[in-house]
Amino acid sequence: MDVEEVDPVSGRKTTGHVWNGIKELDTPIPRGVLLFLIVTHVFAVLWWFLMPTWPLGATYTKGLLGSDQKTSVEENLRDANAARVPWIKQIETKSYDEIRSDEQLMVKVRSNGHQLFGDNCAACHGRDGKGGRNYPDLTDDDWLWGGGPERIAQTLTVGVNSRHPDSRIGQMPAFGRDEMLDRQQVSDVAAYVRSLSDPTTSTAANIGQIDKGREVFVTTCVACHGEDAKGNPEVGAPNLTDQHWIYGGSLQTIIDTIHGGRQGHMPTWDERLTPVEIKVLALYVNALAQKEP
Repeated sequence: MDVEEVDPVSGRKTTGHVWNGIKELDTPIPRGVLLFLIVTHVFAVLWWFLMPTWPLGATYTKGLLGSDQKTSVEENLRDANAARVPWIKQIETKSYDEIRSDEQLMVKVRSNGHQLFGDNCAACHGRDGKGGRNYPDLTDDDWLWGGGPERIAQTLTVGVNSRHPDSRIGQMPAFGRDEMLDRQQVSDVAAYVRSLSDPTTSTAANIGQIDKGREVFVTTCVACHGEDAKGNPEVGAPNLTDQHWIYGGSLQTIIDTIHGGRQGHMPTWDERLTPVEIKVLALYVNALAQKEP
């Protein structure tokens, strides 16, 4: 019969295991740990019966409490939708002007419009609506297709150069690539266009070129951009006299645009968003460009 060895320091028995000369004490599991394990096992068994747990083919045990997260989420959604009904009804029935004059409704528009914008528009126009390279800034009150909420709602509904049958169609022809203008004419009209938004670029050294560019503009560009070059929202032609550019306003960029053309794309949202959501989003986007008094 083996004689049990006792550690002379702690007075505890050893297990007989030795690692690198160190003997393992036969120390019992702390009672706190045992109590914790017992409590967790009891809790787990109770939870099996109280909450939905066991799969039964196409269904599952519902639990004695009859509560689950799916039911809670559905109830929360019903409550949220019920709270939205009154103001949603007002958005549906009131005109854009009536809504904009109702500050309480506009609070709802700004709150819900911000969420709609972030979910659907921010990928191109940025969270702040200031756009980015090749995407328009929606906060500058400079619009291709018109900035009234009705016009914005129409653009959202049908898109631009989209697959919608009523899509807005807008395109800047490739005057250079398609040989409608020669290289010198492209350079001349680009210099003229640049001088419209930045008169400081017109100097004694290039005034002759700018005059020639004006002649090209009159014969080639006024049909879309107008004689005053301030654009035409009916065809999505931009104002060329301000400092707001989608693709850039440097001379080389303007030359590239005239030479190779541009054709932007705005998706149609009538299949993704409801008419009320489009109306809210149109009001929100319109408000982004409103200047503070």
